Amino acid sequence: MGSIFSWLNLVMVLTTFIVVVLRYGFSVGWVWMQEIVVYSHAIIFLGCAAMALRQNAHVRVDLFYGSLSPENKKKIDRLGVLLFLWPMLALIAWNAWPFVKSSWIIFEGSKDGGGLEAVFLLKSFILVYVAGLFWESLRLLLPHHGGKQ
Repeated sequence: MGSIFSWLNLVMVLTTFIVVVLRYGFSVGWVWMQEIVVYSHAIIFLGCAAMALRQNAHVRVDLFYGSLSPENKKKIDRLGVLLFLWPMLALIAWNAWPFVKSSWIIFEGSKDGGGLEAVFLLKSFILVYVAGLFWESLRLLLPHHGGKQ
């Protein structure tokens, strides 16, 4: 899933380039095109978080983790999932669900004229973020998970 969403980086860069050229070269601009950049950025972040967890690419601020044995790293990872990641995901899901649900009920669109009429889809990626991280965190709880150390 993260590999697919990571291709949106190319979409985001190309769209940003086109927006800049049109705006400063031809004094033309469209809200929907600018929103594609915002949507792409949000989807990349929310959709690729599980991939980053899988590749152990999340930012860490640690003093001891790097020097631990692989077995102790696995124990720390498991504790982190149970004590920090799952409660955080539960809190995000609990607070996001009404937000996403109400957006779907009205098929929420852009507040700006000429914008994308898909805000409800964008907000749904909050739940994709939660589901992806939860699914990937299950792998960390397995006795012999294959993450990089």
